[in-house]
Amino acid sequence: MRDYIYIDRLKLFAYHGVNPEEKENGQNFYVSVKCFMDLEPAGVSDDLNYTVSYARVIKRIKKVFTAQKFDLLERAAEAVADAILEHYDPIDRVIVKVSKPEAPISAEFGDVGVCLLAVANALRTM
Repeated sequence: MRDYIYIDRLKLFAYHGVNPEEKENGQNFYVSVKCFMDLEPAGVSDDLNYTVSYARVIKRIKKVFTAQKFDLLERAAEAVADAILEHYDPIDRVIVKVSKPEAPISAEFGDVGVCLLAVANALRTM
C-alpha cells in the first residue's frame, strides 16, 4: 500500500465555469487531494523535514485555484496537481478531486466534479 497525505473537501470560493454568471458571481467548490509519498521516514523520526506539511499544500491549492478563472474543472484540477508536483519533490503522484456542489444544472444532486491522477515528470518519462 502506498502512503499519502490528504486534504479532504477544502472549501474554496472561485469563479470557474463556462457560463458567464459563474465567472461573474462565483460559487463554492471543494478540492480534495491525495499526495503520494514515502511517509516512513517521518513516521520513524517524528520530524516534519521528512514529510510535506499539509498546511503548506493547502496554501498552495488556495493560491492556484483562485488565481484565475477556468472554464473547465479539468483545467482547475490540473493546475492544482501541477502546482503540488512542482513545489513538493517528495510527492511523486497526486490525485485531485474538484467538486462543484452548486453547478447550474436543472437536476437534484449532491455535487458534480472531476477527479484526476497526475504523476511527477520524472515518472511520466519511464
